[in-house]
Amino acid sequence: MTIPNDLDPQIQEMLKLMADLNIPKIQDLEPEAARMLVEAMADKRRESYPSPEVADVVDTTTGPDAGDIPIRIYRASADGVQPGLVFFHGGGHVISSLNGHDTMARFMCRTTGCTVVSIDYRMGPEDPFPAAVEDAYQAAVWVASEAETLQIDPMRIALTGDSAGGNLATVVALMARDAGQEFFSAQVLVYPVTDYRGGRSSHERYGVGYGILEDETVSWFRDHYLARAEDVEDWRCSPLLASSLAGLPPALVITAECDVLKDEGVAYYERLKADGVAAEYIDYPGMIHGFFGYLGQTDMAEQAHQDVAAYLQRLWK
Repeated sequence: MTIPNDLDPQIQEMLKLMADLNIPKIQDLEPEAARMLVEAMADKRRESYPSPEVADVVDTTTGPDAGDIPIRIYRASADGVQPGLVFFHGGGHVISSLNGHDTMARFMCRTTGCTVVSIDYRMGPEDPFPAAVEDAYQAAVWVASEAETLQIDPMRIALTGDSAGGNLATVVALMARDAGQEFFSAQVLVYPVTDYRGGRSSHERYGVGYGILEDETVSWFRDHYLARAEDVEDWRCSPLLASSLAGLPPALVITAECDVLKDEGVAYYERLKADGVAAEYIDYPGMIHGFFGYLGQTDMAEQAHQDVAAYLQRLWK
C-alpha cells in the first residue's frame, strides 16, 4: 500500500501500521462485523493511550418518559454547576458506541471543563433513518429540561459530535429552532456529514487510501442508514439541504484536510455564514477523517480538543 505523502507524518505512520495489520475495510464487512472491528480498534488505542480520568462517569438513561435512551454522563468536577456538551458519536449512523467514543468524551470533558452527556442513539440498518434523529433530538431536549438536576448551566449547553454525530448535532439544532426552543447556545461540528448525496471533489481526491473513511465507505454507511434512497434529500439526513440555517446557535466547524467529507464541511460553514449565523472554521492540515479521536497517535488531535475548549470559553465568557 502506498501512503499518500500529503499526510501528516504521524498519520502516515498510523496508516502504515494499519496496512501491516491488514485491517479490512468497513465497506467489505457486514454491519455487526464492522462494529466489532471498530470497537476492537478503540480498545487497542486505549492500551497505548489510557482513557483520561474525570471526576465522575455514570451510565444511565433518559428515563421512560423520554425514550429510555442510554446515555453516559461525564463530569469534570464533582461539585457545582458546569456548562454542558450533548455529544453524539460518529460512525456513519451504523457503527461505534458510547464505549467506542469513551476516550474522546473523557478528553472533551477534561479539556473543556464541561459535563458531557454522550448519547447512544439507535442506528441502521436495524433502526434506519430517522430513528437516530428522533433519539438525538429527544435526548438533547431531555438534557436541557433536566439541566438543574444534572447540574448543567442551562444557558451554556452545546450540541457537538463527530462525523455522523456532527450531522445529528446540527440537525437537532435545526429541529430545536423550528420548535422555538432556545435550549442550545453553541454547535461544535467535527468533520460533519452534511450532504449524504456525496459527489464532491474531496470524495474523488481523498476517496481511496486516506484512512478508514473512503468514498465507498460513505456509500456503505448511507445504504445501511437509509431505508429509502430518496431519504438522502431530506434535510434531517442532509442538513446542507435545509431551506435556511438562519437562527441557529453559533457554530465551530472543524474539518480534516485529507477527508472525503472536507468539502461538505466547508459548504456547511459557508451556508451558516451566508444565513447570518456566527460561525468559525478550522481545517487541520495533513489530517484524515477520524483524527479527533486519535488521541495519543497524533498531536493534532489534542490540539483540536484544545481549540474546541478555547472556542467555547470565548463564546461563553
